[in-house]
Amino acid sequence: MPVVPCVRAARERGEEVRAAIAERDLLDHGHEITVEDGWLYIPITDPEAVAENCESYDVVERGVATRRTQRTPADILGFSPTYERLGDVVLLTEEDPERAAAIAEAVLASDLPVGTVLRRASKVAGEHRTREWELLAGESTETTYREYGCEYRLDVREVYFSPRLATDRHLVAERVSAGERAIDMFAGVGPFVVPFAKRGAQVVGVDLNPAAIAYLEANARRNGVADRVRAIEGDVREVAPEFENWADRLVMNLPHSAAEFLDTAVELAGEECVIHYYDIQHESAPFEPGEAAITAAAGRAGYEATIEERRRVRSYAPHELNVRLDARLRRE
Repeated sequence: MPVVPCVRAARERGEEVRAAIAERDLLDHGHEITVEDGWLYIPITDPEAVAENCESYDVVERGVATRRTQRTPADILGFSPTYERLGDVVLLTEEDPERAAAIAEAVLASDLPVGTVLRRASKVAGEHRTREWELLAGESTETTYREYGCEYRLDVREVYFSPRLATDRHLVAERVSAGERAIDMFAGVGPFVVPFAKRGAQVVGVDLNPAAIAYLEANARRNGVADRVRAIEGDVREVAPEFENWADRLVMNLPHSAAEFLDTAVELAGEECVIHYYDIQHESAPFEPGEAAITAAAGRAGYEATIEERRRVRSYAPHELNVRLDARLRRE
C-alpha cells in the first residue's frame, strides 16, 4: 500500500475538508480516502500548497489504497463533456442535439452512478424559478443530493436548485449560531434552511412554489430538524407582517430581483440583523448597485447598514458575476 501525503480530519468534518481541498484542486484522485478510528485521511497532491492555503489542516504521511480507475464519459467520448451531477441525475447544457445524445449514452455507459440524463431546454423562468428539461435517458427526474452533511430530495423539473452554490451556502451556514432566528425569503427545497436548523437556529422558509415547500418540509424531516423549521408557501411580502422585527438573519438568494424585496427584508429584521444578499451585476462594478440598494432601504426604515463582506460567488455569464453582500443592520 503506497504511502502518500494526506490531510487528517475528524470524521464529522470530513466532507467539509474534502470539499475545501478539492476546490483548491489539491485532492489526489489517484488514491482512496481512508477512514480509521474516527479520522479521515484525505490524499493530497501538494503538501506545501495545503500548508500555505489551509494552515489549520494536519498533514501526515499515510498508507492508502490506490484508487481503481473508473471509466469516465471522457474515456468513452475522447473529449471531456461539460455536465453537472445532482445525485443520480446528470444535467447537460449542450445545445447540439446529436452531441447531447452521444454524451448521454457515454454517461450511462461509464462508471458514474447515474440513472437519468437531462438536457437544458429553457432558461429559468416564471415565479417558481423553474426551467424545462429534455429527458435524454432514464425515467425519473427526482433525485437525492447530498451537500456538507445534509441530504435533499428534489425534482429538477419542479423546483430550482443549483449545486454550484454548495460552497457558498456552506460558508454562510457556518456563521449561524444556536438560538438565532432566521428567514430564507426564497427558500426552495431548503439548502439554507436545513443547515441553519442543524446548527440550532429557528428557521422560517418561504417560497411561492408549492412543490418546493413540500420538498422543504420533507427535507427538514429527512435531516432531523423539523422541530426547528417552519415552511410557508406564499409571497414573502404577504408573510412579512407575521414576522415583523423578528429575524436575526435573512437570506435573499433571488439575484435578479432581490432589490425589489429589500423593503420587506427590513420589515422582517430585528433590532440587529445580518442580510445575505445575492446579486448579479457587471464585472466592472459587481457590488456597488447592491450596496446602494441595501443602504437606501435600511435608511428608509431607520437602520444603519454596514457591509461586512463582499464575495464573488461565481461567473454567471460573460462579464457578469454572481456576488454576495453581507450587510449588518442596526436600528438607529
